[in-house]
Amino acid sequence: MTPELQPLGRALIFFGVILAGFGLLLLMVPKIPWLGRLPGDFLIQRGRFSFYVPLASCLAASLLLSVLLWVIGRFRR
Repeated sequence: MTPELQPLGRALIFFGVILAGFGLLLLMVPKIPWLGRLPGDFLIQRGRFSFYVPLASCLAASLLLSVLLWVIGRFRR
C-alpha cells in the first residue's frame, strides 16, 4: 500500500469499528426495559393516531455521549 493511502485505510477501519459498535448497541437496546419509558417521554394517542416524543431518553443519551466524549478527549492529550 502506498503511504498516501494509509490515512484513508485507518479512517475506514475506525468508521467500521464505530459502525459495528452502533450495530451492537441497536441489538441490545430492546433488552434495556427502561429505555424509551422514562418520565418525560411523551406518548399521545388519539384513536388511530399516536405521537411519541422521547424527550427524557434523548437527554439521557446526550448526557451519556457528552461524558463519554469528554473522557476520551481528556485521555487524548
